[in-house]
Amino acid sequence: MATHEELRAVRVQKIENLKQAGMNPFTAQTFRTHTINDALNNFDKLIDDAIPVTIAGRVMAKRGQGALVFLNLKDGTADMQALLKKDNISEDKFNLFIDNIDIADFIEVTGNVFLTNTEQKTILINDWRILTKAIEQLPDTYHGMTDADERYRKRYLDLLLDDEAREMFKLKSKFWAYTREFLTSRDFIEVETPTLEVTTGGAEARPFKTHHNDYDMDVFLRISVGELWQKRLMAAGFARTFEIGRVYRNEGSSPEHLQEFTNLEFYAAYMDYQQGMTMTEDLIKGLAANVFGRMEFDIKGHKVNLHGPNNDGVWPRLDYVHTIMEMTGIDVMTASADEMKNKLKDLGVEWAGDNRERLMDTLWKFCRKQISGPAWLVHHPKIVSPLSKSCADNPELTERCQLIMAGAELTNGFSELNDPIDQRARFELQQQLIERGDDEAMMPEWEFVEMLEHGMPPTFGFGMGERLFAFLVDKPIRETQLFPLVKPRQE
Repeated sequence: MATHEELRAVRVQKIENLKQAGMNPFTAQTFRTHTINDALNNFDKLIDDAIPVTIAGRVMAKRGQGALVFLNLKDGTADMQALLKKDNISEDKFNLFIDNIDIADFIEVTGNVFLTNTEQKTILINDWRILTKAIEQLPDTYHGMTDADERYRKRYLDLLLDDEAREMFKLKSKFWAYTREFLTSRDFIEVETPTLEVTTGGAEARPFKTHHNDYDMDVFLRISVGELWQKRLMAAGFARTFEIGRVYRNEGSSPEHLQEFTNLEFYAAYMDYQQGMTMTEDLIKGLAANVFGRMEFDIKGHKVNLHGPNNDGVWPRLDYVHTIMEMTGIDVMTASADEMKNKLKDLGVEWAGDNRERLMDTLWKFCRKQISGPAWLVHHPKIVSPLSKSCADNPELTERCQLIMAGAELTNGFSELNDPIDQRARFELQQQLIERGDDEAMMPEWEFVEMLEHGMPPTFGFGMGERLFAFLVDKPIRETQLFPLVKPRQE
């Protein structure tokens, strides 16, 4: 059996053969008249007109021998069969093809279309050109690529061989396109905010740090999609803004989390969390209906109906404190840290950090895993919501809402805190957590507090990201990224 080096050398020799025959094996120009998808969609007319067409694509299969060779061509729009017959082309061109064209090469073929006896739409080749000669072979098209890191490292091959994965990424594009259309139709404008920040804001996460050489100072990659910047735009007189962009969090990887991902955040002046829940519920239901074409999903072992758990169009509201009380017997507003630790021990749940915020959040995470949803989680304690406005009837709770689905929090929204005195106090609490070693506490942003002192209107802020998309397609989030980060290959 030939070695990889020997097979590669054969293909390199074929490059020279094609050159000697007067063909450029790496041409920049193609003369195609139709994409494959166009040719297939207009097939009957092309037969009636009896006019030769030219298509181009990668050779994905090559079978037959002697005077007949069948090919499968793929151009990114569709696949099509082509037939090379010895009596339909010059002998030199036929032999050049047989001797030098392999699976993985890109070629251009010209000919008339016809239906085979098995009703297969086919183009009968009367001329061809090489466009790109592939030096390396494709992996086995039946078994594909089985090593996970190798699949991500050579994602171009993985996607070439996996039609379902390519369709998923087309769906992801539609997911964000529909989101943009939904927001712009409601008078939101798309903005761009800094990805390098002096202090990170808008979330509780460990950031990536880098150094700005010109200013000789450390900066951070953002952990939210411009939350504190978009709120500044509310103060600046913009009514509604949104941004879809990359976010970076220097944390562990899991099927649901990555260090780099895409999120949406929007901000709407003169809207509160109740109005915000209504609008974002419409957004998510619209995504399901218009992008996925369905409202029922199987996600991580949960049956999820976006018409609501009772199929009545209603997403129930779950109170944060009451839900934990019902599921664990602990009132997180009055329980001591030791009581929460003891309950976590009884539940067999590990936790990190001894402050009330982390213990409270860990108890909630135990509860949420049991909730299929969709449901809105509301009224989070202020200690776990440092940027959310307090409830009027209970200042220890906040006007915050999160979509709970398949045991996870998939969106985040709240009536934004616009009281600078309250915001300063909460940032001071976060600073104390940082000083005690909590590296996920939120960095205080004192210039943001100064902005609030100039006045920001009542505002609803909302965030969601590709985790929601990953859940709807029921894939690990790593699978829903075109090029997830992979450690370099160890030679």
